Amino acid sequence: MPASGPHSCAGQPKKAGSPDFSNSSALPNIIIMYADDLGYGDVGCYGATAIPTPNIDRLAREGLQFTNGYAAASTCTPSRYSLLTGSYPWRNERARILPADAPLLITPGTVTLPSMLQEAGYTTAVVGKWHLGLGDGKIDWNGELQHTPLDIGFDYAFIMPATNDRVPCVYIENRRVVGLDPADPPLEVTYDQNQPFPGVPTGKDHPELLKMKYSHGHDMTIVNGVSRIGYMRGGTSAWWKDEEMAEVLLDKAISFVSEQRDRHQPFFLYYAFHQPHVPRLPGPRFAGATKLGPRGDVIAELDWCVGEMLNALDRLGLAENTIVIFSSDNGPVLDDGYVDGAVELCGDHRPAGPMRGGKYSLLDGGTRVPFILRWPQRVAPGRRSSALVCHTDFLASFAALTGMLPHLPPEAAPDSCQVLPALLGETETGRRELVTEDTAARTLLRQDNWVYIPPYPGPAVRRHTNIETGYLSEPQLYNLDADIGQQRNLAAAYPQKVKEMAERLETILAGERTRDGDAC
Repeated sequence: MPASGPHSCAGQPKKAGSPDFSNSSALPNIIIMYADDLGYGDVGCYGATAIPTPNIDRLAREGLQFTNGYAAASTCTPSRYSLLTGSYPWRNERARILPADAPLLITPGTVTLPSMLQEAGYTTAVVGKWHLGLGDGKIDWNGELQHTPLDIGFDYAFIMPATNDRVPCVYIENRRVVGLDPADPPLEVTYDQNQPFPGVPTGKDHPELLKMKYSHGHDMTIVNGVSRIGYMRGGTSAWWKDEEMAEVLLDKAISFVSEQRDRHQPFFLYYAFHQPHVPRLPGPRFAGATKLGPRGDVIAELDWCVGEMLNALDRLGLAENTIVIFSSDNGPVLDDGYVDGAVELCGDHRPAGPMRGGKYSLLDGGTRVPFILRWPQRVAPGRRSSALVCHTDFLASFAALTGMLPHLPPEAAPDSCQVLPALLGETETGRRELVTEDTAARTLLRQDNWVYIPPYPGPAVRRHTNIETGYLSEPQLYNLDADIGQQRNLAAAYPQKVKEMAERLETILAGERTRDGDAC
C-alpha cells in the first residue's frame, strides 16, 4: 500500500455511521475492462454489424448499457489519468500522450481509484496497457523499478509500459521487466531521434525487414517485424510477440481473479486491453476472423477475451457479486501509423457510429464510447440508460458504494461526480455537465444535451488520420438530442446560450472543482 501523504485517505477519522470495513467481504468485486481506441460504433449492441462482438453484447443483455458514457479525453494517457484520479486531465499539464520513458504521471500519495479501494479493504491489480509513466527520471530497465503502479494503489501489476507501438516492447511485473536474461546485453531505451542506437535496424532504414509497413511515423526500432516509436536495444529475451499478447494478458488477469476466490476480501482489477490499438497483430485463431482486416480481427479477439473473463467469473462462482464495466479510452481511428487495410476494408462500417470525429477529435466521436455495467446481484439486466456519465466518476461513485466518500480529502478527485444511482440504473439522471478535451488539450463543455465548442484555429481534418478535428474559427453549439451527428451548428440561433456556456467553461478552466458544484 502506498505511503500516506497529503492526498491519502489514510489516517482520516471514521465518521459516525460509517461502515465497518473489517466485513469488506460483503462488498462487490470490481473489474474495469478498458479497450484501446474502440469506437461507439464498433460493437454489436451499439449498432455494429460487420464485427462479431457476442461477449460484449452479452454484457449489455445482462447489464446496463449507457448511451451517454464518456471518456474524459480523445486520447489514451489523459483518459486513463482521469479514470484513476477523478481529475480532468487538463488540470495536469503533463497529462498528454507520453513516451514510455516519461516519469510516473500520478504522484505517489495521490488519492486514486485503487488506493481508495485499498483503504476500503480491496486487493487491487492492473493488467495490460499502462501508459502513465514510470520512475521519477532516468529508468534502469534492468533493475528494480520505482514509481510504478504499486506506488499509487495497486497491489499487483503486469503491464506494458506504454503502448504496443512504443518501445520498450517488454512486460513489467510489479517492479521488474519480465524475462530478462543476464546473458543478454542490458536493455536500453531512448526517444532521442538524434541518437538512435547504432547497428539496430529501423523501419526507416530497413523496410525489407517489416511484416507490417508503417504509413506515417512508427519508423524506428524493429521488434517482431514491426517498426515502433522510439529506439531500443538489448534485453532481447524479454521482447514480446504481438500475436501472443492477448493471451498473455488474459492469463494474468484470470490468474489474479482466480487467486482471490477464497480470500475474504473483495478485489479490484483494472484490465486494460491493447486492442484495437496499432499495430494490429491478432493471434492465429483470429487472423482473418472478419472481413475488415486486422482491425476487425483484433476487435473480435478483444471480444473473445471479454468472454473468457466472464466465463472465468462464472466458473469461479464470482459473477453474481462482481461489478464488470466495459468501456474504451477514446474513440476510433483507422490509419494510425501502419498499412493494415483498415481504411480500404472498412466499407459501410462506421467505427464512431452516428457521430462525427474519432480519436484525437473534439467532436463526440472522440469521447463518447461504449460503456456497459453488469452487476447481477443488484443491477437489472437488459436496459439502456441515457444518463450522462464519465470514467472520471468512478472514484467518487465507488467511494460512495464502499462508504469511503465521506473520508476523501477535500482536494481528492476534484472532477469525480458521485453518480452511483445512475451507474446502477436507479435513475437516468447522471452528471449535469462535463468537460472533455482533444489531443491538444483543447476543451469543450457538454451541459445537459447541449455541447459548446469554443472557436479554435487549426485544420478541419487531422493530417494522416483523416479525422475531423472539430476546429472552427467560430463558436459551435449543438443539441445532441436532435442532432447526435453534430451536423447543425446552432450558435448563431442561440447567442445567449453560447455566452452562458462559454462563461461557464471559463469558470471551470479557471480552477473550480466540479465534484461538489453544479456539474454533479
